[in-house]
Amino acid sequence: MPRVAITGLGFVTSIGNDRATVTENLKGLKHGIELTDEFLEKDPVHVLGTIKGFDTRSMDVEDWTYPSEYKIRREHLRSMSPHVIYAHCALEQAIADAGLTEEEVSNRDTGMFTASAGSARGMHNNIQRMNEVGVNRVSPMAVVSSVVGALSFNLVASFKIQGSSCGFASACASSGHGAGFAYDEIMLGRQKRMFVVGAEDGNRETILPFAGMRALSLTKDPDMASRPFDAERNGFVGTGGGVVMVLEELETAKARGAKIYAEMIGWGQSSDGYNVAISHPEGYGLAESMRRAMACAQINESDVDYVNAHATSTSIGDLSEVKALQKAFPNHTPMVSSTKALTGHGLSLASVMEAGFTAISLAEDFTIGSANITTVDPKIEGVEIITENRDKAPNIALKNSSGFGGANVTLALKRYV
Repeated sequence: MPRVAITGLGFVTSIGNDRATVTENLKGLKHGIELTDEFLEKDPVHVLGTIKGFDTRSMDVEDWTYPSEYKIRREHLRSMSPHVIYAHCALEQAIADAGLTEEEVSNRDTGMFTASAGSARGMHNNIQRMNEVGVNRVSPMAVVSSVVGALSFNLVASFKIQGSSCGFASACASSGHGAGFAYDEIMLGRQKRMFVVGAEDGNRETILPFAGMRALSLTKDPDMASRPFDAERNGFVGTGGGVVMVLEELETAKARGAKIYAEMIGWGQSSDGYNVAISHPEGYGLAESMRRAMACAQINESDVDYVNAHATSTSIGDLSEVKALQKAFPNHTPMVSSTKALTGHGLSLASVMEAGFTAISLAEDFTIGSANITTVDPKIEGVEIITENRDKAPNIALKNSSGFGGANVTLALKRYV
């Protein structure tokens, strides 16, 4: 039976724009959340997981600035929105990190699954121009730069992807679905490798609407804003960026001498069937997702050493996941943490970003703690929330994600030795 390896990673995130910086900040539990001028004075939100080294605020891409090591052709740049350029740069990193040639990237055996909500700012601007000055004064790239599929359209064309490609839209579970179905593509022999891409603009138009749902932290202190599982947590902090993970059939990777971060050994998904916006308070759906991931991976609950939680730092969501963990692990207590304490919540980007963090920890032999916790919520019982890094890596880790409508995904990763 085929095995699936993680052979490349690329990052544009609030805690770093390359694997080395991300690894350093994970090891130091250093967050990337800052006070920002992205929000207006009238807005109740003040902090953001900021992307450094990029300035994409202008609606004219000619005015954008980005790190000088990336040379993006103008014909590609003109159809981008912020999340697309973040992902483009992350994909360049991942290709180099995996040691892939142009021929290995662009052939029938290599595909790409993406996840993004599109560009709310771009969509708003394009519709506003259409209404004010007429449709003929709107950029011909308006649609392909702003709608939900913009990430797939642009990257598949720019990197000449010839294998399977599509985008996923299950809110904060989106890139988890992308990773799961990419795993299936390889296990079924349809593809030799898959790029899994998640990206979000992470700007005011993307993040602020969640304040209308009473889901965002309103604190002005970046050090105390994102603190999943803490007794005083008061909402999540938004972020954007782009992350790419390369999944590859193990023997194919070994044959070309690729380095291997970890193996993906299975995945599971489920639905709550409960509410359009919030997870089931008893965590039934996410518990089932974890059980299915373990069944797919052919492991028992006692085999799981660590869970990278979805936990966003909301009062309802964190406790729902705790209930799910209690149900999925009735006889075992794996370590649990949420790396959203460091980055903020990347929405559809979150799952692949946090799976990438987990893969780094497996390769670098450490377990990531849950930062910024002063007092663990006393309602959390029977779950081991680790507040500091551990010097030893887990052998098997699960990565949880949950999205609107009760969409749940769990990825199972194993240390490669």
